[in-house]
Amino acid sequence: MGFYAERIVPRIVDLACGAQGARPLRRRVCAGLAGEVVEIGFGTGHNVPFYPPGVTGVAGIEPSDLGWKLAADRVAASPVPVRRAGLDGQSLPFGDATFDAALSTWTLCTIPDPVAALREVRRVLKPGGSLHFVEHGLAPARDEGVRRWQRRIEPLHKRLCGGCHLTRRTVDLLTAAGFTVTELDVFYEERAPRPFAADSLGVALSPRPGGGDPAEQGRPADQ
Repeated sequence: MGFYAERIVPRIVDLACGAQGARPLRRRVCAGLAGEVVEIGFGTGHNVPFYPPGVTGVAGIEPSDLGWKLAADRVAASPVPVRRAGLDGQSLPFGDATFDAALSTWTLCTIPDPVAALREVRRVLKPGGSLHFVEHGLAPARDEGVRRWQRRIEPLHKRLCGGCHLTRRTVDLLTAAGFTVTELDVFYEERAPRPFAADSLGVALSPRPGGGDPAEQGRPADQ
């Protein structure tokens, strides 16, 4: 990682992810979390104020030292114990079936291999555990004009924003990793350019023993 990636990108992400308009979405996606939670892409801790009372602890996965430093005040103010527990969402340092729930907010766009990361999340979740997610990605199929702009912008956007993709298909990634999506809302963020603001917010469940692998049930229809 060079100077720009180490010292500039985390500050850009902190500002972008701290936007006022994201706060209601963070509150929505954190609702219902309980027990021990692993959060991939912890960033600078913008979710911390929205952890519900049922959460007993959070293991944050964050590769950026500066990002974790910028999160210090939020972590210190949290009534929920929060620790930095790993650097790479694609290789989680936990045993199988460790966590009750997982959280991912605008993270899958940047991880080099999102399916590998999601399979790791599934591994460390207890059977039937829930992954709460809000992610931006490819616009709905009905908006081909937005999709064209996403494809045009993405190469530059990835260079400026630490590898952030605009055209990943969130539900397909979750299904490929073996999750079952049980709640889903697809929408554009308000007051944001549509190529950057096509969001999927919902809950996906890890399969229980004997319930079959959801990944074998086929991929979902294009959104």
